[in-house]
Amino acid sequence: MDLATLVGLIGAFVMVLAAIFLGGSAGMFVDAASILIVVVGSLFVVLMKFSLKQFLGALKAAGTAFKFQLPETQALIDEVLEIAKVARKEGFLALDGRQYSVPYLQMGIQMVVDGQPPEVVRSVLERERLLTLERHRWGAKVFSAMGDVAPAMGMIGTLIGLVQMLSNMSDPASIGPAMAVALLTTLYGAVMANMVCIPIADKLNLRMTEEARMQAMLLDAVTSIQNGVHPRAVETLLNSYLPAKARKPEK
Repeated sequence: MDLATLVGLIGAFVMVLAAIFLGGSAGMFVDAASILIVVVGSLFVVLMKFSLKQFLGALKAAGTAFKFQLPETQALIDEVLEIAKVARKEGFLALDGRQYSVPYLQMGIQMVVDGQPPEVVRSVLERERLLTLERHRWGAKVFSAMGDVAPAMGMIGTLIGLVQMLSNMSDPASIGPAMAVALLTTLYGAVMANMVCIPIADKLNLRMTEEARMQAMLLDAVTSIQNGVHPRAVETLLNSYLPAKARKPEK
């Protein structure tokens, strides 16, 4: 579970709700028509921009912003070094049947155990890396589009409300409440964009960068192990993916 995403989302909504409740009645901030225009309307507009598969895939990918967390780089390096030592001492077949912490590493080691040529291993792993990046990229694009559309839908809802209000000016007492309802769609659009959609898009972009870096490291690790590189040289290679201060002294 990624606590930063969860705490940030809950904290932001708590602050907004606290301001609402401290300012008076919360009921005035609820309007079904405004919710339909902003939330449902935004979803339909964004659906026009993408295929149904991309749209549904983005909603599924949003879950990674909350529950998916990559292993620590140092822990992954330690795991790879243990693999390299076993492969050097006992051969590749000694790695068969083992379970590894990352499916990408599992796939690479299994191809090595199966005796696939190095160029095939690198090609398959590189293709898998690119496809993973593509999935994250489309998810981030969909939520970025929602972040763009929601405020615009909020403005459309406000304009609809203003037209309805101005068409009924015979009752001055109704102007204030009608204006408040019209402005709610702008509020909903701003909240949906800036507190939900844009942060999730940014987190998916962050996940994409982190996973690309991890898979690049594992690609180097698997190909080095397959080529018989000494574990100490593998450690030197993998340590380059760590900040200088975080690197363990090489043994």
